[in-house]
Amino acid sequence: MFDSFRDAARSGVPATPGGAAADAATAGAADDGPSGANVFGTLARHPALAEAFLAFNGHVLYGSSLPPRVSELLILRVAALRRCGYEWAQHALRAQEFGISAEEIARVVEGPAAPGWSATDRTLLAAVDELLAGAAVGATTWAALAGFLDERQLMDVVATVGAYDLVAMMFLSFGVEPDPDIVPYLPEGW
Repeated sequence: MFDSFRDAARSGVPATPGGAAADAATAGAADDGPSGANVFGTLARHPALAEAFLAFNGHVLYGSSLPPRVSELLILRVAALRRCGYEWAQHALRAQEFGISAEEIARVVEGPAAPGWSATDRTLLAAVDELLAGAAVGATTWAALAGFLDERQLMDVVATVGAYDLVAMMFLSFGVEPDPDIVPYLPEGW
């Protein structure tokens, strides 16, 4: 059985009541990462949606052509713009695993104009802002992204932002409560 949300997402196994996802929701995380129990408990109510979502989300998190640091910056910016505390807390923890400093994580909230970003990071954050504001990356930002990302990576930028915008919508609309293991990482005021 799956020991964590990560294992289930990697596998793309359907979340069915009493099945692997239900076991994962109650098992806790063997890898010391966030358990995702409340996410699985929610997804288990709609097995077909869970199966499709876990397959796509598994690609975005574990099969993407983007370096994990890039993916986490994109996801954190989505969480900040959508004010999705659950998503933020899970990925603030994950971002640290991939070398994103606490200072950088905090700065994500300020966005691409904040001082201290490299040109690459500023461009990535700008792409998120443009995608969430207008459903497309602007020509200038796209050209800048293409200067350091290949075609697949460009596609994965859009897929990652879109996937985590959907995640934020689900978490916020379904009222998914933060699991106790991420409560200490929730941003104040969200």
